[in-house]
Amino acid sequence: MEKLANNSSNGAKRFSPLQLTLTFLLLFNSLLILAQDGYQDGKKYILGGLEVTGLQSYNEQTVKTYTGLRVGQPITIPGEKISEVINKLWGLELFTDISFYINNIEGEKVFLELNIKERPTLTDVTVYGVKKRKIQDILDDTDLKKGKKITESLISNTKNFLENKYKKQGYLNAKATIATAKDTSETNAETMVINIKKGDKVKIRNFILDGNKQLKKRKLLSAMKKTKEKRFGRFWKKSKYIEDEYENDLDLFIDKYAENGFRDARIISDSIIKVNENNIDILLKLEEGNKYYFGDIDFVGNTVYGDRQLQRVLGIKKGDVYNGVALRERIQDDSKPDAQDIISLYQNYGYLFSSINPVEISAQNDTINFEIRIIEGKETFLDHVTVNGNDRTNDHVIFRELRTRPGQKYSKADIIRTIRELQQLGFFDAEQIQPDIENPDPNAGTVDVNYNLVESGSSQIELQGGYGGGGFIGTLGLSFNNFSIGNIFNKEEYKPVPMGDGQTFALRLQASRTFRVYSLNFAEPWLGGRKPVRFNLSFSRTQQFGVTRDSRGRFQPNKDQQFSITGVSAGLAKRVQWPDDFFTVSHSLGYQLYNFKDYDLGLFNFGDGSVNSFTYTLGISRNAIAGGRIYPRGGSNFEITAKLTPPYSLFSNKDFKEIREQSDDLLEQLSPLDLNDPLRAELGDQREVLEEQRFKWLEYYKIKFKGDWFTTLAGSADHSLVLRANAELGFLGSYNTNIGNVPFERFFVGGTGLGNFTLDGRDIVQLRGYDEQTLTPLNPLTGRSEGGVVFNKYSLELRYPLTLKPSASIYGLTFLEGGNAFNNFQDFNPFEIRRSAGVGLRIFMPAFGLLGIDFGYGFDSDYVNPNGGPSGWQTHFIIGQQF
Repeated sequence: MEKLANNSSNGAKRFSPLQLTLTFLLLFNSLLILAQDGYQDGKKYILGGLEVTGLQSYNEQTVKTYTGLRVGQPITIPGEKISEVINKLWGLELFTDISFYINNIEGEKVFLELNIKERPTLTDVTVYGVKKRKIQDILDDTDLKKGKKITESLISNTKNFLENKYKKQGYLNAKATIATAKDTSETNAETMVINIKKGDKVKIRNFILDGNKQLKKRKLLSAMKKTKEKRFGRFWKKSKYIEDEYENDLDLFIDKYAENGFRDARIISDSIIKVNENNIDILLKLEEGNKYYFGDIDFVGNTVYGDRQLQRVLGIKKGDVYNGVALRERIQDDSKPDAQDIISLYQNYGYLFSSINPVEISAQNDTINFEIRIIEGKETFLDHVTVNGNDRTNDHVIFRELRTRPGQKYSKADIIRTIRELQQLGFFDAEQIQPDIENPDPNAGTVDVNYNLVESGSSQIELQGGYGGGGFIGTLGLSFNNFSIGNIFNKEEYKPVPMGDGQTFALRLQASRTFRVYSLNFAEPWLGGRKPVRFNLSFSRTQQFGVTRDSRGRFQPNKDQQFSITGVSAGLAKRVQWPDDFFTVSHSLGYQLYNFKDYDLGLFNFGDGSVNSFTYTLGISRNAIAGGRIYPRGGSNFEITAKLTPPYSLFSNKDFKEIREQSDDLLEQLSPLDLNDPLRAELGDQREVLEEQRFKWLEYYKIKFKGDWFTTLAGSADHSLVLRANAELGFLGSYNTNIGNVPFERFFVGGTGLGNFTLDGRDIVQLRGYDEQTLTPLNPLTGRSEGGVVFNKYSLELRYPLTLKPSASIYGLTFLEGGNAFNNFQDFNPFEIRRSAGVGLRIFMPAFGLLGIDFGYGFDSDYVNPNGGPSGWQTHFIIGQQF
């Protein structure tokens, strides 16, 4: 047997005496065979047979087929064919040794043996040094899975990958060791153990700048967003060394020079100086160059816009200190989708294929002259506009919100506005609305736009139960925000309800032993389907029962004593084009019937009878929020509403002045009387008759204003720090001073701002850090809070998102708030406020809406305990509140 050729991954080995003896005998036997059969080197033979030996997990016939060698074919020994087979097998990286042997030669026939040594197979991997939840990510990233062949390169590559992975995260001393051991439970198998020692993240103790004479170190380092020196008290920006962040910050470092006129500034070298295991210094050697100024700036190639208009957008004048960053951003600022730059000016007017390049044409001493060379390109029109990803929402609901239509001029501003409108629908994940510009054709001047959408849960369910008011309270709420009433009789569309037409259908039921609340609401945002006219219709019914004690002293509901409100309202809201198309004007009519049956609610001064309220509400709002409803990042939203009733007293023959004076006289007579005095009941009945005449038809006007402003202060789109500023104001007035302010529709300030169960149409205004509705002055005559007729509130919130995934959006916040309510307009003082501050967390899940918790500290006393000192820490739970 002669060994023709081999290819082995093993290095030099030492053999035992027994192995050497056996090898010698095999070689001696091969020499005898070759001598007898007349073997000649380089002779062509016929392959008489092929035997594959050494296999442990592979099929012999499979290996034979893969070699391409067939019995009966001519073969030169040794020759290129043998080498090709070995290289082919070796390329599989499945074997550690591949050798060919001649077993026998019979005339012109040669019988070969292919001896293979397989690589061991990976059966299990154990990882130490990281958290359990991180292990699977490591296995996925390194592709270490059962059945993988273990090679030296696999071990080396895995080790290097892990160490580099953690070094990029700031663990510069990270080490990974990998060991394998034979697995006796399987054939030719091994297990692997990975031990990771990350160590601590290395921090930057100090930046050493060599060569900065014109700009101070502090000013230069302030440009670096994520790479900072160690400094006592800095907790919002860490000093850890992260390689990718450091490289990006070096660009910002040079940009700081460019902003201050030093266009030639550069970093000659940067080096890391190891201080100890956990700290490094970074040495930056700089070359600042000279300071430059802008000279002449000429526009070349512009025909659509004149030089003066382009100069106004550029905002750079001759003699200004050279600022390369500003020049770049004024021409094309890619950091903002709605940037006010020159390229956007062209793209908003249909010139998608325009290009603008600033060129330095001369530099005289310290002055640089520029040409802004413009290639306007062909005017561009939209050819096809498509959407995809809307699995539930019908196409017409989406297309009616699009500001981009086939045949229109291309406009970047229209695309941005379309994204905003789709975000405001609330049917899609606001973070994943992505427009793709497809099939651009500069010659034809056409382009396609495709909007990629991801449906998000638009329906919500509210299911609550609890104990309060002497019994169990249950709540069931269903809100379908993408409802389709047109398919209500189509059984196939119930999944679980008809969806897809953008309508809103909400049903809410709340009940206990002492009260019941029913409400039904339907809204169609495009009445008639042609114009954005929103139609809203709602019904509500509330019943509150009296409570009496039974023979055992337990409280029981008494349905013979009850107070109920039945209401219906209908409204229309239309988007208008003036002052701009963010404005909406709304109108609504509402009627409420209040019935008292032997029930003294305390709101009115009578327990039997009925009260009517017929109202007209005019609203003007402007919603220009950007970034979606859940986590807005910019824009504003304000609304002002006026709720009016007819001035019935102008057409009435009643002397309301006399009625009120008689009622007040009776109140003065009642005050000193004992509760069991028979005269008290008689005088009380007389006063009830007068009060019912006074409030038979409610007469009032109510003005409210609310404004929200959102500003992104820092960060990227997914991790943006946002400031929300809020201001609110409300006033309840009367046409006739002799009737006075109605006891309904008043303002109650304090707490979460949630009003799950209110009977008097009150507005509950959030002001955290205080108990619910405790910031309304008490009535000096009754000693209880009857609600304010004027309120104001101011709020600042800093928000930061933890995650904005479709399954759950979570953000944290800090807040400062102040507000107050007043019993009359004469006492109103916008600067007399109750102050608070705190932190909170918000979680939005599509199926359940908004959930949150706030911890607020009230710095002032409330009206319930005016001398009790600061309100102190309060915990507020938020469920279902609007954003």
